[in-house]
Amino acid sequence: MRTMTDTDFEKLADAIEDQSQEGQPGRQVEMKPTPDCGEHTYRGNGRLEGLKALITGGDSGIGRAAAIAFAREGADVAISYHPSEEEDAAQVEGWIEKGGGKCVRLPGDVADPSYCESMVERTVESLGGLGCLVNNAAQQYKRESLDEITPEALDSIFRVNVFSAFHACRAAERHLQPGSTVINSVSVVAYKGSPSLLDYSATKGALVAFTRGLAARWVEKKIRVNMVAPGPVWTPLQPPESSKGPELSGFGEQVPMGRAGQPVEMAGAYVYLASGESSYVTGQCVHANGGMVLNG
Repeated sequence: MRTMTDTDFEKLADAIEDQSQEGQPGRQVEMKPTPDCGEHTYRGNGRLEGLKALITGGDSGIGRAAAIAFAREGADVAISYHPSEEEDAAQVEGWIEKGGGKCVRLPGDVADPSYCESMVERTVESLGGLGCLVNNAAQQYKRESLDEITPEALDSIFRVNVFSAFHACRAAERHLQPGSTVINSVSVVAYKGSPSLLDYSATKGALVAFTRGLAARWVEKKIRVNMVAPGPVWTPLQPPESSKGPELSGFGEQVPMGRAGQPVEMAGAYVYLASGESSYVTGQCVHANGGMVLNG
């Protein structure tokens, strides 16, 4: 892939405008500036030739960057996404097919256990197998007080961010062969916490424990389970709730590198964990967070 320069990063910081969208999930097509998911920058090297992969939340942000990178490394890719994100998903399919890759679109709601089952089965039917599952779909809400985290809200965010990974892995287990991989998207807030993202942080902390437990459970099957913990990244998680938090013009400035990341900067971590290059790695986390030093 093309290495981004300091000038690229400065352009992102200067270009981010305060903006908002109605409700979750956010839509990448409405973001200003458009996140860089590697459409014009990622160059593959055949590292995932023959891989059959399913990526949830694969229409935008980090999931989109992973989908494009996987395809350009030789994988066939199925992307799961919410039906309200058809325009984003169509763009991903277009980019993958433009490069000669295969993309299967699977609209649905990962909060529904039956959909999690069906998306796995449809992936296997469409691609001829499953060798990598990326649990990336998530929602995030800024909360100004604990009163805002109602029982219904807590149930909803855990269904999307945590329960979907359980359901997907349970459905995938019968299809994954020795050498297969699972990659869970966690977050820096699972390790350092966040006063305005208490429920989101709790879901990501649960995924950390789930990843480590499942890695230990499946090690005898020779199925590796790992995770990526991004820091602040310019994705559609941000604009829908910008009116409840700091202005987006300063988004990411708190990290040592002084800026937010781009989704394409996460893609390499997912490619590494899906490839044979990480054959001695399981139960581990890649921290891609702009320089924050964390335990775990």
